[in-house]
Amino acid sequence: MQAQTTISAPDRPSSDQPFLPPVEKPRGLMLKFVYSMSRRQFGKVMTPLKVFVARMPLAFGRFVGKIGQLDKKLTLSRETVMLVREQVARINVCLFCIDIGRYFTIKSSMNQAKFDAMEQYRTNPLFSEAERAALDYVTELTQNKKVNPETFARLRLHYSERHICEIVWLVASEHVYNISNIGLNIHSDMLCDLSKQAGAAH
Repeated sequence: MQAQTTISAPDRPSSDQPFLPPVEKPRGLMLKFVYSMSRRQFGKVMTPLKVFVARMPLAFGRFVGKIGQLDKKLTLSRETVMLVREQVARINVCLFCIDIGRYFTIKSSMNQAKFDAMEQYRTNPLFSEAERAALDYVTELTQNKKVNPETFARLRLHYSERHICEIVWLVASEHVYNISNIGLNIHSDMLCDLSKQAGAAH
């Protein structure tokens, strides 16, 4: 009687690992430079760089980087920008994006109690009526891919046409980050914890 053999699947990642193995040793001077810059800024090479950017032509990495550069041209307050991005990432359950978003709020000394209370933004006194209107709009757009006219009318009471277009940009561009990471099973890099540790050390 022949012994039964079990065929394993060594290439199948566990639930908390990226679907593609990280590229730890990149080829090309430019990619090595990008890795070095990530280490300098975050203390580690971010997983999306090792899993996604390292496998794509550099133009794709530059495009993703351009999103952050364009955010500097926004006229919305930095806190509003981060509230919108965090809400989209939370709804889409992009763990990497939620984590890095909080990292930037900590680095910018934003009110962490407000970001901790985002699930209760409709009732929590930390949020203004303008922020509630924006987050209602963002929530509908992200969840339903459409927005009720009443929700838009409330948004318009608080924001200019330029600001409304900026909010739409934030929702759309956050999806680029979110879906890229979710599609490759990229989870949190624990950057938020690193930032808190650095703050405690100082």
